[in-house]
Amino acid sequence: MSDVHIPKRGRPGYDQRAILEIAVTAFNEFGYDATSMGVLAARLALSKAAIYHHFTSKDEVLQLALDEALNGLEGVLLESGALTGSAIDRLAYVLRGAVQVLTSRLPYVTLLLRVRGNTDVERLALTRRRAFDRAVSTLVIEARDEGSLRSDIDPRVVTRLLFGMVNSIAEWYRPEGPEDAAQLADDVLAVALDGLRRR
Repeated sequence: MSDVHIPKRGRPGYDQRAILEIAVTAFNEFGYDATSMGVLAARLALSKAAIYHHFTSKDEVLQLALDEALNGLEGVLLESGALTGSAIDRLAYVLRGAVQVLTSRLPYVTLLLRVRGNTDVERLALTRRRAFDRAVSTLVIEARDEGSLRSDIDPRVVTRLLFGMVNSIAEWYRPEGPEDAAQLADDVLAVALDGLRRR
């Protein structure tokens, strides 16, 4: 038996990815719990059976959507810019990467930010998100300890404020808008780190 994954085929125009994107839009609009497979079928003009051809359950749709966001964020932590250099440079790299993931995967990150732990899939996602948060918090502590960040502000508060700023982008950023994602990342770093840097 082969380990090669062959994508499931469905009706023209509706591969697994296309269905996932429409499902994420519906989850963000109505909430995961309020979005039934019937709602998704109506949005797609497909039968529920056609959706089940691509996904085993609504939970699987959610899992794949949350993986899209979390894999991007976790991937930033594994890049060389997050692993080498001074702590402040690594922190800046991770913050920039988080903004880039958020802007390039906006609907998926928006969904991640809205999960509350009501299902096993959501609880696993929250566990992974907390691990990412802890990694950033560790960078904040290391940057403080190396003398790059102010020592008069609790690193846990700094981490929460940084994520509050980055995560708020999901509420107002629009890819078709005037804000360029790279400039937005520069602006986040300027506001966050220049205000925290030790003088």
